[in-house]
Amino acid sequence: MDEFEVETLADPDLSDPVLVEGLPGVGHVGKLAAEHLVEELDGDAVRRIYSQHFPPQVAIEDGRSELANAEFHAVQTEQGQDLLVLTGDHQAQSNRGHYLLTDRILDVAAEFGVDRAFALGGVPTGELIEEYDVLGAGTTDDVVADLEDVGVEFRDDEPAGGIVGVSGLMLGLGERRDIETACLMGETSGYLVDPKSAQAVLTVLEDLVGFEVDFGSLEDRAEEMEEVVRKIQEMEQGTPTPSDEDLRYIG
Repeated sequence: MDEFEVETLADPDLSDPVLVEGLPGVGHVGKLAAEHLVEELDGDAVRRIYSQHFPPQVAIEDGRSELANAEFHAVQTEQGQDLLVLTGDHQAQSNRGHYLLTDRILDVAAEFGVDRAFALGGVPTGELIEEYDVLGAGTTDDVVADLEDVGVEFRDDEPAGGIVGVSGLMLGLGERRDIETACLMGETSGYLVDPKSAQAVLTVLEDLVGFEVDFGSLEDRAEEMEEVVRKIQEMEQGTPTPSDEDLRYIG
């Protein structure tokens, strides 16, 4: 196997598609958001990237194995805006791998004529939160102005240490290719998978790009996570939990 292999799955005719990247990161915010777009808007897989820079493992589903990869999906919205959505279960395992992977991602984007891109992710707060702000960064003054217009926040020294991984390099390498790129980062505790933060990011993306998506399934997942958070808080506060004996009397 070569260092990178890009498999062609389909060749749809997309019109001025916007690239949306959502690989795993803090709170899995970007991954959740990208996968939600693909699922809700019936995206079709069009390219698959395999690489020696991914972890040496396969995923198993219904007994079938699948080598670690990242996948591009073509999404055609009802509002007429085409999207090229990147999803996957892994990022690269080294600094060099991050650079090379991002270059391949942008190569595929160029094949489809992408000149605008959004990297999605999370920014950790270190504590549980109720209101989910979205922080941002962009490659041009025009991009930053667009983000400000839809309520994206810009804070000095946040995220601490800058934006790392593919999302950060989408900005750095995208700018060098004259692709207008923005990074949208939803606030998240960083402790748990965070559907609420993913929804906050997607709400901003809707306004920026011009499409609509139903949030029902994300809201269901958010309710499940809120129950997990409630139990964690009870444990931290020392709230007694029902004993096995007590549970026998709950119908």
